[in-house]
Amino acid sequence: MQTENLFQPFAIEFKTTDDCPVKPHKHTFFELVYILDGKGIHHINQNKFPYEPGNLFLLMPMDMHHFNVTTTTSFLFIRFNNVYLNSQKSSDKGQLGEWIQKLEYIFQNSSHPEGCILRNPLDRPLTKAVLDAIMLELKNEQTLHQELLQQLVNTLITIVARNISLIVRDTMPAATQQHMSMEMLHYIHRYIYEPEKLKAEAMAAHFNISLNYISEYFKKHTNETLQQYIINYKLSLVTVRLAHSDMRLNEIAWELGFTDESHLTKTFKKYKGMSPAAYRKNLPAIAS
Repeated sequence: MQTENLFQPFAIEFKTTDDCPVKPHKHTFFELVYILDGKGIHHINQNKFPYEPGNLFLLMPMDMHHFNVTTTTSFLFIRFNNVYLNSQKSSDKGQLGEWIQKLEYIFQNSSHPEGCILRNPLDRPLTKAVLDAIMLELKNEQTLHQELLQQLVNTLITIVARNISLIVRDTMPAATQQHMSMEMLHYIHRYIYEPEKLKAEAMAAHFNISLNYISEYFKKHTNETLQQYIINYKLSLVTVRLAHSDMRLNEIAWELGFTDESHLTKTFKKYKGMSPAAYRKNLPAIAS
C-alpha cells in the first residue's frame, strides 16, 4: 500500500473531482480534509463515514483512507507534520501551545475520532469562515502570503483541538465524568511537561484532597495508580516521538521530565520490553 510523505511543514491542496481523488493509502503526517461541496463515503481504516458539505475529518499518521465520490466533490486538504506542531508549540507559550500539547492525547487513545470532528455547532460557521479565508488567500497571493496562511492554519488547529476535547469528554463513561478523577486526568494531560506539578503533594493541594488519600482515590476510579498512569502516558508520548520525529533520546528525556537518557531507556525497557533505540529501529515490524 502506498505511504505518502510530507517534506515541508504544511501544505494545502484544493481538488474538485467526480472520482476518488486518492487510492487507499497511508501517510506519515496529519491531514485535515474539509468538504466544500458534494457527497460520498469516506473510508477511514475499517470504517465508513458518509460525508457532506461542512464536514471536517482529521487523519492521523498511518491512518488508511480513501473516498467513494457520489456527487461531484470539492475537497480542501490541509497537511502538516510533527515538525510543524513542535515549532508552533515551542514558539507559542500561550493557549495555542497548550492546545497542541493536548492533541497528543489522541495518540494514546486507540479510538481517536474518525468521523466529522466538528461537535461544537458554533464552530461550524467559524470553521467555514477560516477555510473560506484560506481559499481566498490561495487564489490571491499577496504580501506576507505564507505568514497569513500559517496563522489561518493555526486557527484551524485550535478549533480542531477544542472539538477533540469535547469528543474525548463525551466518549468517557458517564460514571467517570461524575468523579474528580476525570479532572485529575485533564490536569495530568495539561501538565505532563511540568513534573513538579505532577507530584502527589502538588496534586493533592490543587484538588484539596488528603495526600494520604489521593493515590487511593485515583486508583479506585481509574484502576491505575497515579504514578502508573503518569508513566504510561509519558511513555505513550515517547513512542509518538520515536515514530514521528527525529528527536534524539536525550531531547525526548529532557522534554518529558526523565532524569536523563539512561533513565528514559531503563523505564521504557521495563514497560515496553525493549529499549527506545530498538523500538525505533523495529518500527516497520511493530506497525505491521
